[in-house]
Amino acid sequence: MKPLGDAILRKFRKELNSGIVSLVLLAILDRSDEPLYGYQIAKSIEGTWQEGAQVKQGTLYPVLRSMEENGLLVSRVEPSVSGPPRKYYSITEQGRAVLAEWKEAWSRARDFVDATLEGNVG
Repeated sequence: MKPLGDAILRKFRKELNSGIVSLVLLAILDRSDEPLYGYQIAKSIEGTWQEGAQVKQGTLYPVLRSMEENGLLVSRVEPSVSGPPRKYYSITEQGRAVLAEWKEAWSRARDFVDATLEGNVG
């Protein structure tokens, strides 16, 4: 029974994380006073996630690219003395507007789920 339970939990986490990653990325970039590159963003996530990083660094880059394509982020590439060039990301005004909407949606969803789990709905 345990392997099936583990597989179901992994699937649940993957589905849950898919939306959370975008929200968290926008929030991190909104809080930052300067543009950040992928590794810095990944370290920020690791530092704030209570049970260790639930987001693999390799999954961040496709999300960052998609968010940039949708106008939520802008990037610039700069040379690095310690390796390949780094792509730095900043949030756009459109990204800030979307972040505000997503934060509200997250709050409503969180409140509903918490109320349901605590038996306060229905």
